[in-house]
Amino acid sequence: MSESEHTLPLFADGVHLSEAELLACRDLARALPDNPVRARAALAGNRSSLLKGRGMEFAEVRHYQHGDDVRTIDWRVTARTGKAHTKLFVEERERPVLLLVDLKHSLYFGSTLLLQAVQVAHLAATLGWKAIQQGDRLGALIVSDNKRRELKPRTREQGILALISALTAVHQHQLQTLQQPSPDPAALMAQSCRQLARLTKPGSQVWLLTDGNGFDDECRQPLSDLRRHSEVSAFVITDPLRTGSLALPKHFSLPVSEQGQSLLLDRRSYDAWLQRQQHSLMQFVQMMQSLRIPVRQLDAARNLNQQLNLLR
Repeated sequence: MSESEHTLPLFADGVHLSEAELLACRDLARALPDNPVRARAALAGNRSSLLKGRGMEFAEVRHYQHGDDVRTIDWRVTARTGKAHTKLFVEERERPVLLLVDLKHSLYFGSTLLLQAVQVAHLAATLGWKAIQQGDRLGALIVSDNKRRELKPRTREQGILALISALTAVHQHQLQTLQQPSPDPAALMAQSCRQLARLTKPGSQVWLLTDGNGFDDECRQPLSDLRRHSEVSAFVITDPLRTGSLALPKHFSLPVSEQGQSLLLDRRSYDAWLQRQQHSLMQFVQMMQSLRIPVRQLDAARNLNQQLNLLR
């Protein structure tokens, strides 16, 4: 890997989360191409039309034509020029974008550069900034061990600033409660998937940002329902220690935390622990594939700006 891949993102320390580092994700979003569904969505009524009509965003003033709505006449320009002029507006057809942001305790793990939870927050902010830049409405369901925080889709800076504020607040609380017992991740994610399905309107873009832990058969039906009327994609955030890609010495003693319990792994117990981690990841990927939900993997050990090709 290049040295830049191991460099912390701007304003980040890898463990805590600040509004400044999530605001800086705006530059990552600018490097991403526009969503390829833009043209199709405009026809379906989900995105700002290139046609001019009634709406909220002013486009231009032109001479009044037969059939124009008299309510759109620009009386100032008409009085100044002596000829009737009418205002045209860009018809608003914004597409709702919903993020399921998984910040339960299993993501508070990191062996190299960032906690997986921090990488999830960076990814959520980047996708959020991109949605706002495209004129979409941004909302989220942020899942923590104690509750689920719902952000209804909002436009422009209101949507992204609400997301950034919620991410930093939830992350700080999760850091403070790491030693407390964790709830059943399967029950937590099943409830979250059902809530997400109820929140999402047809035609939305939905992103699942998670480590894949806790997604079992109880999640299948609400995700299937969601998939029928919305575009759903998933990102699973991994760590080298959990995928077995981190080089380790033959003999070691490695402290890790799992479900609120502290473990001390040697080579033999690490191999058993690693098998559980890989099995959980494989189950999630297989479920997404069976539901025809595209899934991509991002590494918490690499700076997100080195993995932008996976977001395109």
